[in-house]
Amino acid sequence: MVSQALLPVLTLVFSLVSASPAPVQVRQAITTLSTAQIDVFTPYAFFANTGYCSPSTTMSWTCGGIKPGFIPFATGGDGSDIQFFFVGYDPSLNAVIVSHQGTDPEEIEADLTDLDFSLTALNPSLFPGVSSSVEVHNGFGDEQAMTAPTILAAVQQAMSEHGTNSVTTTGHSLGAALSLLDALYLKVQIPSASVKFIGFGLPRVGNQAFANLIDSTFPGLVTHINNKLSIPHPRNLCAGEFLGFVHPSGENHIMDSNAWVACPGQDNPSTECTTGDVPNIFDGTLSDHDGPYNGVTMGVC
Repeated sequence: MVSQALLPVLTLVFSLVSASPAPVQVRQAITTLSTAQIDVFTPYAFFANTGYCSPSTTMSWTCGGIKPGFIPFATGGDGSDIQFFFVGYDPSLNAVIVSHQGTDPEEIEADLTDLDFSLTALNPSLFPGVSSSVEVHNGFGDEQAMTAPTILAAVQQAMSEHGTNSVTTTGHSLGAALSLLDALYLKVQIPSASVKFIGFGLPRVGNQAFANLIDSTFPGLVTHINNKLSIPHPRNLCAGEFLGFVHPSGENHIMDSNAWVACPGQDNPSTECTTGDVPNIFDGTLSDHDGPYNGVTMGVC
């Protein structure tokens, strides 16, 4: 007889293994977000930007500082071979926050992570039960694996000490890619956790099966925000549609008018959304990639 305690785990694993490779073609109406809806994302923009700031061994940030009341549980990375990251608890959100640094173009190791763009299956020891048809950007997957055990332990500790099952992963650019993988990893490893992802300037992370898996695992819980004519950092451009990479659903696009619109479905082709508005890199603007995102410019500590 299967233990009742194992049922949530087995249910999740079964759903991951049986994820359909067919495209998700939800094309609902594009809607404009209200000021109140936009403001919900502002704290996460600050957390994503703080990911760029160097953590010290005393769990404080040497540039920019951290949000008042925020309780760090783990920090790490060197900003070069391993992107800076942190895990902590935010009392005002009653949630555990995980964030990674985005690409620093001056650090060759981070550049090489972006350039290692072949599609490969997820690490089965980190993502047990996930079908081998689910493939991700090799550089992103390898980088996420280097910090995964530390992040998992810190998230579990923070959840236990503060009595919450709410976890949000966030980041910008490369940091968003790593945090999207973290979201899936944490949901696989802690099925009872309520995990959501809010990313900024997210490059495409995986193939169609990966995008479908994200959509089915996190219905309504994934948001990736793109600013105007933003194109990813040039070293992230390798994860393009022509190579088989697909964005999951959940895009919010900041238009030239500064209005925010919600774009249903995967890689929505409307000109109100990023895929339609920036069909190739020559139509994009690199400076838009860093924001601002409701007043927050990324990479500024």
